[in-house]
Amino acid sequence: MKNNTAIHLVPHTPSQEPQNVMLEIKQLVKTYENGHRAVKGVDLSIQQGEFIVLVGPSGCGKSSILRSIAGLEPISDGEIYLAGRRVDKEKPAKRDIAMVFQNYALYPHMSVYDNLAYGLKNRGVDKDTIEEKIQQVAKTLKIEAYLARKPSKLSGGQRQRVAMGRAIVRDPQLFLFDEPLSNLDAALRAHMRLEIKTLQRQLGVTSVYVTHDQIEAMTLADRIVVLKDGAIEQIGTPAEVYHQPASTFVASFIGSPAMNFLPAQLKNGHLHIADQQFYLPQYQGLSTESLTLGIRPEHAEISHVQHKLALTLQIHVIEPLGPNQLVHGQIIGLDNRADFIAVTPEIPLAEHKPLTLSIASDRLHLFDQQGKRLCPTSLAKRAIA
Repeated sequence: MKNNTAIHLVPHTPSQEPQNVMLEIKQLVKTYENGHRAVKGVDLSIQQGEFIVLVGPSGCGKSSILRSIAGLEPISDGEIYLAGRRVDKEKPAKRDIAMVFQNYALYPHMSVYDNLAYGLKNRGVDKDTIEEKIQQVAKTLKIEAYLARKPSKLSGGQRQRVAMGRAIVRDPQLFLFDEPLSNLDAALRAHMRLEIKTLQRQLGVTSVYVTHDQIEAMTLADRIVVLKDGAIEQIGTPAEVYHQPASTFVASFIGSPAMNFLPAQLKNGHLHIADQQFYLPQYQGLSTESLTLGIRPEHAEISHVQHKLALTLQIHVIEPLGPNQLVHGQIIGLDNRADFIAVTPEIPLAEHKPLTLSIASDRLHLFDQQGKRLCPTSLAKRAIA
């Protein structure tokens, strides 16, 4: 059977129990006045207490989705439900949603205390309750010492805590985070990631977090939503998205260094690549003239092991990273001159010399000509039919 490359697998996430759904988005469309369609019929169901991360490159629609949920952008079509209540027609203040912005959005002329109290005062909360809530939140976020200060007297990390405190003190049904760590340095970002995750677990508030940083997505999320050109490319746990990417796009976006891609063929279940032939029993009896083989850099072992795919790397550059190193080169026997990267232990290797790499069969990712993940089971069913 030839060219069965149209069948592919998007890892399935079991449907959630309706009574536990906090946020439900149905066929959301957002088209701007200039005609740009930023969001193209997105469906998303989020469990109560779940931490969802929307991730993707600039222009993929993630911020448009977040702002639509918050009510900061009118939607062009679709429906948004919060705890079973339709909210896309409601004003932002009525939605019981708190948002933490990239630039913190603190009032510069107000003290930290007044920034925290502002939303509660507008809602008519009494003074004693405001005091109690602020002291509790300040203790949780360790900002008690800053309550009398103005935002200009705080560090970036302290301002971020205050912005989070202003969201928490409202006790909303939903938190929205719009790239809240992008203005912080690398060390502080890592620290604040841990704080946000710990705090969200402690509060148990359903959260939607937008970022272009795949490390933030992997470390924070219960489930990741990978977006491309205004549509969902894949939804899954960090492990699912990493180990079973639905497409070459997801495979290249999630993971650092990115997955290597090599041209290959499949002939009666035998993978043909770089003058090598490797049998994949799950593809028995199936053939396709053109596919893309994906290999994560850390899955290329620096030894020849029987029953594993063997490839030879012509080493060009070695980048030491401390506990390991990045070995750059090209696979010998391929017309494709693309760079191949292997992550190896920090051991001496000679540059411009060939290095044998071994990859286990369960570490090989096959993608069709459209860049979608190949599914042996689906292909087999089609072959029988």
